[in-house]
Amino acid sequence: MLTRNCLSLLLCVLFDGGLLTPLHPQPQQTLEPEARENVVPVPGRRSFAQRVKRGWVWNQFFVLEEYMGSEPQYVGKLHSDLDKGVGTVKYTLSGDGAGTVFTIDETTGDIHAIRSLDREEKPFYTLRAQAVDVDTKKPLEPESEFIIKVQDINDNEPKFLDGPYVASVPEMSPVGAYVLQVKATDADDPTYGNSARVVYSILQGQPYFSIDPKTGVIRTALPNMDREVKEQYQVLIQAKDMGGQLGGLAGTTTVNITLTDVNDNPPRFPKSIFHLKVPESSHVGSAIGRIRAVDPDFGKNAEIEYNIVPGDGGNLFDITTDENTQEGVIKLKKPLDFETKKAYTFKVEASNLHLDHRFHSVGPFKDTATVKINVLDMDEPPVFSKPMYTMEVYEDTPVGTIIGAVTAQDLDAGSSSVRYFIDWKNDVDSYFTIDATEGTIATNELLDRESTAQYNFSIIASKVSNPQLTSKVNVIINILDVNEFPPEISVPYETSVCENAKMGQVIQIITAADKDLSAAGQRFSFRLSPEASNKPNFTVHDYRNNTAGIETRRNGYSRRQKELYFLPIVIEDSSYPVQSSTNTLTIRVCKCDSDGIIQSCNVEAIFLPVGLSTGALIAILLSLLCLFTFELVFIVVLYVALRRQKKKDTLMTSKEDIRDNVIHYDDEGGGEEDTQAFDIGALRNPKVIEDNKIRRDIKPDTLRFSRHRPLVEDNTDIRDFINQRLQENDVDPTAPPYDSLATYAYEGNGSVAESLSSIDSLTTEADQDYDYLSDWGPRFKILADMFGEEESYNPDKVT
Repeated sequence: MLTRNCLSLLLCVLFDGGLLTPLHPQPQQTLEPEARENVVPVPGRRSFAQRVKRGWVWNQFFVLEEYMGSEPQYVGKLHSDLDKGVGTVKYTLSGDGAGTVFTIDETTGDIHAIRSLDREEKPFYTLRAQAVDVDTKKPLEPESEFIIKVQDINDNEPKFLDGPYVASVPEMSPVGAYVLQVKATDADDPTYGNSARVVYSILQGQPYFSIDPKTGVIRTALPNMDREVKEQYQVLIQAKDMGGQLGGLAGTTTVNITLTDVNDNPPRFPKSIFHLKVPESSHVGSAIGRIRAVDPDFGKNAEIEYNIVPGDGGNLFDITTDENTQEGVIKLKKPLDFETKKAYTFKVEASNLHLDHRFHSVGPFKDTATVKINVLDMDEPPVFSKPMYTMEVYEDTPVGTIIGAVTAQDLDAGSSSVRYFIDWKNDVDSYFTIDATEGTIATNELLDRESTAQYNFSIIASKVSNPQLTSKVNVIINILDVNEFPPEISVPYETSVCENAKMGQVIQIITAADKDLSAAGQRFSFRLSPEASNKPNFTVHDYRNNTAGIETRRNGYSRRQKELYFLPIVIEDSSYPVQSSTNTLTIRVCKCDSDGIIQSCNVEAIFLPVGLSTGALIAILLSLLCLFTFELVFIVVLYVALRRQKKKDTLMTSKEDIRDNVIHYDDEGGGEEDTQAFDIGALRNPKVIEDNKIRRDIKPDTLRFSRHRPLVEDNTDIRDFINQRLQENDVDPTAPPYDSLATYAYEGNGSVAESLSSIDSLTTEADQDYDYLSDWGPRFKILADMFGEEESYNPDKVT
């Protein structure tokens, strides 16, 4: 390689008259690779380009990678035509790797690589060289750039970056079926030699699979590979560079190939006949046995469907598939009876649900087996002759009357006697009894249909030979009605008639109800009582469907003459014996408009004698509404004024107790200077011992008896304190009613809410916000403006 570099250098020197030819000249210094042109302006003449040769140039250099020699690797030589060989020129090197990877002889210009290089880490280095005058330290030529390329050698083997691989291919695939494509990567230079040219081959996995040596595509090499014979294959793939030639580097990877299942096998029964033994006492719907067909396929290809072939006994059984085990579960559709039939035989067919048309030629994908069932005789409980018994009896039937019977038999070969009894869990009140031997049911108490219309209970029958074997049947007894109660109007009606009603107008539809039976069970008739038949006001029209209409018999009614009418109506049922009742219907006369819509029934009738019209009533109501609104506004204004007054009082700077001043304003005693009229301390702290003083604000009839008030402990409940005060006031005949105020001023020590009084409040007038008055509507606008202006004139408020 050094020889080739030196030869290239010699040819370049000869080509350029002894100068090295640059391949990468500096920008804006030369216009051609071997020369540079400077444009020299001449006054009075057109500019022209003059070609001037560079003073010193060099070629592109190469260096071998992975050099392992003992001496530094020679790269090349730099030389300037200004260098006469007398030591007046100094060569300098800068750029990538200058001083660390590459060095230059300052006198001769020889460049060496001082360490081994790896092209895969860095393929080239860009450096800059300059010739400097030794004496003046000034550059003789402009700085120029050149490249040292690292020449590649085959030092990297191909690598499978995605390995190991996992692939699958359906079983029974033809030769050449695509499996997978693998790819190896070689880090060597693909543009230089065959170092990165990779060839693929199979080291392990033949003759089942093959690989394309150029593309790395793996395909099947044998036909009809069966998953049931072998499912997993491990193939070892090799990638070798240098085109697979001797001396090339190689890398390997593993490909795990799985044959996926196809439905190429039909289900098969392991035996042709299955024997089952089933007790005759088995319940309908229960599983009585299992059979299984074997399918070597996997997943959905092994799903089996079982069917019973129509034939002897097949209608008594059913078969389903267990999805987890793929077994055929035989179930009972009808009850078995050993005494009727002792054995059954039928055929079961097993077939695949998902067929593959490619394998139809293999044969039918189903199999058939015979199932023989032997019925086992069991000791069974008695059997009732009916699944349910329904009986009827009239209410008030005498106790002990037989109303029906139930019958049960033992159908086993050795027949046994049966005993009957009532399941008392259902018949708590014991209204009925049953004969244990005959099964007859009789009444045990008097029955009332209006109390209970139907009884539902169970009868249990057991074998005498084996009392543990029992059976149960439901018995329903309907209580028949005896006509005891007369019919009545179903609901209380509020009937009205208009003053301008016409003759024959229906003003009410009425219905009736009877406690004996529902309205659908009998017919009711309606008529007027004899005493009302002679009055020509109203009549009753029977519609013959258990309803009747109330009709007017004259034109017009007057409230002034008569406001209420009482209409007696006779309602009669159709049972035996016939029961009837007289019901009074109240009819109110009302004022209506021309369309018959009621306007008033009694309000206007009260005010008419006074002489007030409807307009007068409306005026009175509006006046009351205005008065109420005025009072509401006055209360709100008073409330706000009181709140402002309390806040001003808290700002007083008098030396007197602020609390006493508040009390004195509400006192009618000796004025502001009299602080003895009322001691507010008693209201705020019950621990203060009251002096035996006579109050000056009232004149007592007798002298006030002194009372000793014990101190209240810190943790005394407020309820005890209030009760104590109440007892003291109850026994004191001179106690004024004002003492009751003291009971509310004390809340007890440790109260979470603290004092409710505003006397100790630290809130100032400036803290109060009256903006909420603006949200109360236009009626409070003046009040909101008044307090808003007062806030704006507050001298303490800084705007």
